[in-house]
Amino acid sequence: MLDRTLLEQVVWGMPEGVVDEIVVAGGYRVDQITEHFAAKVEGIDVTIVEETEPLGTGGALANCKDVVSGRFACFNGDVISSLRIQDVLSLHEKNGGVGTLALWEVEDPTRFGIVGLDASQRVIQFKEKPKPEEVFSNLINAGSYVLEEDVFDVMPAGRHSLERDVFPRLAERGELNGLPFEGYFIDAGTPSSWSDGVEACIAHDRFYSGAVVDGSWCADGVAPTGVRHGGSMFGRGVAAQGTTIQRSTLLDGVHVGAGSNLNGVLAGAGSVIGTGCDLRNVVLGPGAIVEDGERLVDERRSAP
Repeated sequence: MLDRTLLEQVVWGMPEGVVDEIVVAGGYRVDQITEHFAAKVEGIDVTIVEETEPLGTGGALANCKDVVSGRFACFNGDVISSLRIQDVLSLHEKNGGVGTLALWEVEDPTRFGIVGLDASQRVIQFKEKPKPEEVFSNLINAGSYVLEEDVFDVMPAGRHSLERDVFPRLAERGELNGLPFEGYFIDAGTPSSWSDGVEACIAHDRFYSGAVVDGSWCADGVAPTGVRHGGSMFGRGVAAQGTTIQRSTLLDGVHVGAGSNLNGVLAGAGSVIGTGCDLRNVVLGPGAIVEDGERLVDERRSAP
């Protein structure tokens, strides 16, 4: 996402001098993650704990207990937000307990875990993915927490869920707090929300290199020539002329033929899109080839 991996974007807002190690609970492409962080020298150790079988959100965290101690922050690996973790730490220190959750307000909370707070911001109810008649709050779990190592004491063995098996139990015991925050919150785990994350990172200068040109981030510092574009991400060596590209991510070496229109497209490195193509809400793997004049549209998803 721009010039940082999504993992690095997730921990972007951590205060300097507070974090001495990052632990990644990795269940996919662990070798790639290890190689990437082994080549970086930024003064913070990165430890990869491999998940050899699916363990759920709770099991994945429990799998890291041998390398985690004391107080720690925990993040879902695909969340881009404006959260200031220092604010979560402050509430956690004030209220005590085992955990403090960052919370986000939404109109429809039925796809998320909802949280009820008392006047002192302690969590008194927690319900994962409620039915419409079960909704008691519009505050959802934002996938970012401060936890004490005591959390491991309430975790069941094997595969389990933080949201279903751990947080409700802590709430019943009065050991869980919640902090609503404002700004932006994006769960970037789908193609459409990935594009939302790209736009947020552009709008809030979450990059170190490249440049923003007419609302798109360009790794080469300049946009491809003769392209109408916006809200997009262009990797190095992208070639496109006489095209329209909106809310799309084109990784290194992508070529787009003249007269093509792309909206909500994620194109893997080295993919080639022919002339006169119409692509909307599609994902192309690395090296994919789209023939001239192709129309590929996923009507299930919409891009503005």
